[in-house]
Amino acid sequence: MNMNAGHDGKSFPGHIQQVFRQMKVENLIAGLTGGVLSTLVVHPLDLVKIRFAVSDGLELRPKYNGILHCMKSVWQQEGLRGLYQGVTPNVWGAGASWGLYFFFYEAIKAYVKDGHQTELSATQHLVSAAEAGILTLTLTNPIWVTKTRLVLQYSSDPTRKQYKGMLDALVKIYRTEGVSGLYKGYVPGLFGTSHGALQFMAYEQLKRRYKRYKTVPSDAKLNTLENITTAALSKIFAVGMTYPYQVVRARLQDQHNTYNGMVDVIRRTWRNEGAIGFYKGIIPNLIRVTPASCITFVVYENVSRLLLDPR
Repeated sequence: MNMNAGHDGKSFPGHIQQVFRQMKVENLIAGLTGGVLSTLVVHPLDLVKIRFAVSDGLELRPKYNGILHCMKSVWQQEGLRGLYQGVTPNVWGAGASWGLYFFFYEAIKAYVKDGHQTELSATQHLVSAAEAGILTLTLTNPIWVTKTRLVLQYSSDPTRKQYKGMLDALVKIYRTEGVSGLYKGYVPGLFGTSHGALQFMAYEQLKRRYKRYKTVPSDAKLNTLENITTAALSKIFAVGMTYPYQVVRARLQDQHNTYNGMVDVIRRTWRNEGAIGFYKGIIPNLIRVTPASCITFVVYENVSRLLLDPR
């Protein structure tokens, strides 16, 4: 985790210790709070996004004509509970992911700054966010596998009661597929860390440029509307750049189809569906992640401010 090669001559373990010393539990709590609240609000759209992402023509999959039709169909067949299939691992996953992401990201940023007040460059923000993303993914990937499996239990599928909940899914996946089953989609997930890295880089750069435009100090806090705007723009930018990996990852984690790895998913998706296959579900995804990102960042900024600077 050495972003400044040869930084003050410390060994690799020394760098790790420096990063650990910069970690603040307040950032973990603030990120977790934002992640949980945003997930509870937009989970039904996440369910829609995943179902569209894996729509590869398999016969047992329900056919939907659009976002509203999908939500209406699930509501009619399974009620509110159907729209919230997989919400438990999603809340755990999103809460843990956002909490850990901000926890690691702010610590790595503080380490790179090393007590200096100079602003980080776009590249430093990008690398800091990427490293935070890899650490977070490694800890949370099993949760995301269970969420995908639970979301893809269709009412028309005779095996839909395969998993009774998050814990049951974790145990059954481990027993039948081993550790590798819990880490399905990990490799495309690593590519996906570029999504978070691009989003955080864009978020930091937008804030910096806006503050310069307003001629306010670099450490000045933005108001709620300004935070919402910068969070939305940075999320839209990141989604547009990286969405295909989410389709590949969802298909690898899907229990109804079998692929021989990431390359096989890419080849078969391209052959059967063309380029558009890699962007299935992007509209419900944008509708979901943009407000979710805004909620997460606004809650994070306010909770972290309250915890770290309660004056």
